[in-house]
Amino acid sequence: MKIESDFNDIDALGDDHIGSSSDTPMRADAFELSNSEKIDIIKDDVRHILETLGLDLNDDSLSGTPNRVAKMFVNEIFGGLNPDKKPNASTFDNKYKYGEMLVEKNITVYSTCEHHLLPIVGRAHVAYISNGTVVGLSKMNRIVDYFAKRPQVQERLTIQIVKELQNVLGTEDVACVIDAKHLCVNSRGIRDIESSTVTSEFGGKFKEKETRREFLDYIQLDTQF
Repeated sequence: MKIESDFNDIDALGDDHIGSSSDTPMRADAFELSNSEKIDIIKDDVRHILETLGLDLNDDSLSGTPNRVAKMFVNEIFGGLNPDKKPNASTFDNKYKYGEMLVEKNITVYSTCEHHLLPIVGRAHVAYISNGTVVGLSKMNRIVDYFAKRPQVQERLTIQIVKELQNVLGTEDVACVIDAKHLCVNSRGIRDIESSTVTSEFGGKFKEKETRREFLDYIQLDTQF
C-alpha cells in the first residue's frame, strides 16, 4: 500500500539523519500561542502518550511528568525556537588591533535530534578573524546554546552558528566544527555507543588550506576535511 510505503520512506529519512534546509522549519503561526498556552496543550499530549503506553499517571512518581515535560520542552530544551531568546551579541571595536585567529573551543553542546527527539551531546569549536570588530567570548557560547536548543540536525546547527557570527561580526571569516554523540544512534537503531559525528562549516579565509589547518591544530581534532 502507498501509505505504508510513504511511512517507510519517512522512517528511512530519519534514520539516515537527513535534514531539509539550513533554516529551522517553522510554521507561520509558530508564535501565535503564548508559552503557557503551549505548555497546557503539550501537557495533555504527553499525558495521552504515557497513558497509551499503559502507565498509571495516578502514581506519585508519574503524576507530575506531563507538566514537567511540557515546561521542559517550551522553556528549556526547545527554548531556542523563540526569537525573543536570541542572545544580544554586542560587538566592540578591535582597539588592540588583534589580527590573528580567535578560537573558542570545547563549547558544550546539548541539542535534540529532530528525527527521534533524543539528545545530541558534544562540543563545538568556533573561530573567527576580526575585520575590525570583536564579540564578547561568552556571546559565542550563548549563540551555540541558542541554536542548539531546538530540534536539530547537526549539519544545520553548524551552519546556523557560522551564519549568525558572520552576521554579528560583519565578516565571512568564521568557522565552526562540532563533534557530538547522537543518542538516536547510540541508544537505539544500530546502538553504536562509540561513534560520534563531526561536522564543519568554513567561511572566508577558513576555506584556505593553511588557515583551516591552523584552526584544526588549535582544537586538536585529527580529522581530514
